[in-house]
Amino acid sequence: MIDATTPETNASPHPPAGQRLRELYTEECAWRSGELGTLTMPDADEDPAFLPRVDETAQLARQHRWERTLVEVRKLPRCELTVSETLDLDIYVQQLETLVKAQECRMWERPVNADSAFWRNLTFGALRQHLPREAAARAYLDRLAEIPRYFAQQTDNMRAGVRRGFGPPRITMVGREAPVREVAETDDVTSLALYNPLRTLPSTMDPTVRAQLEREAQKLLRDRIVPAYRKLLDFLTSEYLPQLPASIAAMDQPDGGEFYTAQLREYTTTDLSPQEIFTIGMGEVAAIRVEMEQIADQLGFGGIEALFTHMRSHEQFYAKAPRQLIAEAAYTCKSFDAVVHRFFGRLPKQRFGIVPTPADIAPFDTFGRGGPDTYILNTYNLPARPLYSLPALTLHESAPGHSFHLSLTQELDLPEFRRIYIAAFGEGWGLYCERLGVEMGMYETPYELAGMLSFQMWRAARLVVDPGIHALGWSREQAQHFLRRNTAIAEHEIITEVDRYIAWPGQAASYYLGYLSFRRMREAAEKALGSRFDIREFHDTVLSLGNAPLSVLERHVSTFIEERSASLA
Repeated sequence: MIDATTPETNASPHPPAGQRLRELYTEECAWRSGELGTLTMPDADEDPAFLPRVDETAQLARQHRWERTLVEVRKLPRCELTVSETLDLDIYVQQLETLVKAQECRMWERPVNADSAFWRNLTFGALRQHLPREAAARAYLDRLAEIPRYFAQQTDNMRAGVRRGFGPPRITMVGREAPVREVAETDDVTSLALYNPLRTLPSTMDPTVRAQLEREAQKLLRDRIVPAYRKLLDFLTSEYLPQLPASIAAMDQPDGGEFYTAQLREYTTTDLSPQEIFTIGMGEVAAIRVEMEQIADQLGFGGIEALFTHMRSHEQFYAKAPRQLIAEAAYTCKSFDAVVHRFFGRLPKQRFGIVPTPADIAPFDTFGRGGPDTYILNTYNLPARPLYSLPALTLHESAPGHSFHLSLTQELDLPEFRRIYIAAFGEGWGLYCERLGVEMGMYETPYELAGMLSFQMWRAARLVVDPGIHALGWSREQAQHFLRRNTAIAEHEIITEVDRYIAWPGQAASYYLGYLSFRRMREAAEKALGSRFDIREFHDTVLSLGNAPLSVLERHVSTFIEERSASLA
């Protein structure tokens, strides 16, 4: 019998450390949302987020807040946390460390590169934006009205960065001002991507309100937004681009060694050195070449070089019209739908559509990008978009890759910070999905299988090229030659991709290192569980994390293996 006057030692369902952890991340994430807007990708039907302050004062204040929170989080005793809370702790600590290090490196002074830029983010945001209500439309106009202030702050940041030699290498930014120029020189603001959400206002909206919103948007774009783009274009062409660093190596940036180490740690979530990553890459490239040589022999070619030449030059491998490319991608999406329940137990509710990359971005953008509700496929320069690569690309970017993973993560009952994208996990998962396509029967010809292997090789080669460029003295031409020799990707893609790796140190290494972690964990589960291994259960287990550093992923799967083995004993 329990004495009612004696408190139970376990009366609280949560230990004090766990409760304190929740308080810390709940408070900080709420503050961060107020500073930066929605932390994860918002639903396209939500009211548009504001454009945050990005000036130095705001950036330093964020750094101090994250430093203070990190100190408090590190004080928590792990021994008092549950298994679930320990997962939260380790993921949150890694996230805070990454945020603090980015601020210490003053990454806000480098808000553009060959792949990404703040003005491109506005275009992609407009592509996804739906305005189902008048309130949402007015919030969107308020956000557009912030663009002149936002551009001015970003310009100040870039000016400070380039003055100390901190910025993307000059060669990688050639022509990247084109999207800014297109807006700055437009004669028709209704043709702009930023106006696109106003073209799709719901038919149920009051016609008078609709017409008023359209007029206000046009006036805002004409009188304030286009002039802001003109001012930005002048800064880019007359001041910023000419003064960017000539060297392509991250090691030649200010505090280059620390900067590149921080980038590698952020994107790979490992402590591997550039030389270790390079060595892993060379080994994986050699292994994939063996597989590709087998296909070349099967098809009667005298080696993979001859196979690549045939694949790059034969017209049967290229779409004749943008709609054909999109239709071929849709075919792979529906083929996956036919087998999804054999490989996954839990499916996301969110569906996705396929849309072409916006015209002003397409010339320098990658082949495809995946979001929770949109698979963006680049239909520019069709001779650079081989059909044999399309099944692998589609599995990576849509389902079961990014669209599937991101949608499912949004629907899981997780703290908000667990939904924030981690490149090593997300890109590793996407690459794992490409290889999973073999088991799912997605590759119907030897050429499509070769296209998948070429994509695998492309990502393995990044482990060589990224540290090669940034730490080991490789030239731009040397990196291009390495991709040309080892992959079947088109020449246009080789050039744009190498420039992306040069301008975005470390990010390219995330894909294959993440893939190796997923592959290693699956092999461990298969070996331990034998005939009792369930591929659906394994996939549900890894995706239940949302996003996580690779060390957390591996510990999570190891725990799953132990518990599953015990339950089956």
